[in-house]
Amino acid sequence: MTKETVLGNAVLSYEIAIDWGKLPSGISYGYTHGVCVDSKDNVYVHNTGEHAIIVFDRDGNFLTSWGQEFKGGAHGFYLHKDADGMEYLYITDTKRGLLVKTTLNGEVLMERRRPERPDLYDSDRRYVPTDVCVAPNGDVYVSDGYGQYYIHHYDSKGTYLRSWGGRGSGQGQLIEPHGISVNLRGEEAELYVADRRNHRIQVFTLNGEHKRFVEHDLDLPCSFYFAGEEVFIADLNSRVTVLDKNDLLVTHLGEDQQAYKQKGWPNLPKDYFRPNKFSSPHGICVDSRGDVYVVEWIADGRLTKLIRCIGKT
Repeated sequence: MTKETVLGNAVLSYEIAIDWGKLPSGISYGYTHGVCVDSKDNVYVHNTGEHAIIVFDRDGNFLTSWGQEFKGGAHGFYLHKDADGMEYLYITDTKRGLLVKTTLNGEVLMERRRPERPDLYDSDRRYVPTDVCVAPNGDVYVSDGYGQYYIHHYDSKGTYLRSWGGRGSGQGQLIEPHGISVNLRGEEAELYVADRRNHRIQVFTLNGEHKRFVEHDLDLPCSFYFAGEEVFIADLNSRVTVLDKNDLLVTHLGEDQQAYKQKGWPNLPKDYFRPNKFSSPHGICVDSRGDVYVVEWIADGRLTKLIRCIGKT
């Protein structure tokens, strides 16, 4: 693995790990939609290919793959340490309209389809879950980002509790709530929703009450990762955005204002892509050393590792 510098600014900067995470012969990506790291800094890549979950160690060595059942539908991806001290993966499948909880090696522990809400869903009004997150008490939240634009709330056992949202641009309304995550940086936990087609983040209490908007420095936000006081956001329009504890801009990483304007985007000719520029960031995570992993919405996948330099602890 070689390195190429530098993305970021004087406050926060990264070297690019060139050729990190090579796939073995016979395994290929579909659209790379999600990425997570476990407590050992193993990296899990969620994609729509035959090997829907591919695992590397922190040095980029291939470890294993699984998840054929998610082929074509792999989308939301969240790793959480539950109350039992074990780490689990929470996955949404857009093709099957499914929330799944698994062990780190793929054993299915829970499945949930759309909630029994005939006022929201029927044969014409589809349920297409795009992301999932888990609160400190184990409650689970699912965003119906490609269906009817609702957030659904379950307890830790998968019992349905409530829903909120619906199409619109007012407080509590959403247009394509694509990503969802839990903010633990303040005095109380909050839900951050990537209200993508409104070009904003909408912040809720854990019971679904609107608190505020974050509307600056965002361009089709897809997903989040909270690391220390910073939040890392995959902006689909060709950049990663980093905000501080007050949700103010720290930097944009790998911004390319031409990529998403190209004909055929996101599936551009291979000679267009450059190591230090993003085209269509879709999923993001940060490991224990502050290194960042970005996956992009591209037909045959793209995974980039950024190694933190300035400001590294």
